[in-house]
Amino acid sequence: MAIGSKELASTELDTLEDERLVDELKKAKEELFNLRFQSATGQLESHGRVRAVKRDIARIYTVIRERELGIRATPAPVEAPAKAEKKSRAKKSDAAVAEKPAADDAAETAEETK
Repeated sequence: MAIGSKELASTELDTLEDERLVDELKKAKEELFNLRFQSATGQLESHGRVRAVKRDIARIYTVIRERELGIRATPAPVEAPAKAEKKSRAKKSDAAVAEKPAADDAAETAEETK
C-alpha cells in the first residue's frame, strides 16, 4: 500500500537537485496549510491526503538531512546547455584557425609583391 503522493517517491527524490527539493518542500507545506484550512472550515473531503502530505514533507526533510550528512549522494548537475556552448566555441575557434592561415597566405603574398 503506497502512502504519499505518487509524484514524490523515494527514488525520485534521489534524482532531484537541492534547489528542486526545497521547491517541492515549499509546495508541500503550502498544500498542507490549505488542507488544514479546509479541515477547519469543514470543506475537506479526503482526510487521508493530510497524512500523505505530512509524510511527503518528512520524506523530503530526510533526503535533505541525509545529503548534509553525506549518507545519501547528491545527484550530479545536468549541464547539457553548457556543453553545447563549449561545442559552439570549439567550432568558432576552429573557424578562426582555418581563417588564420588564409590571412597568413595573404600577408605572404603582400610581402612577395614588395
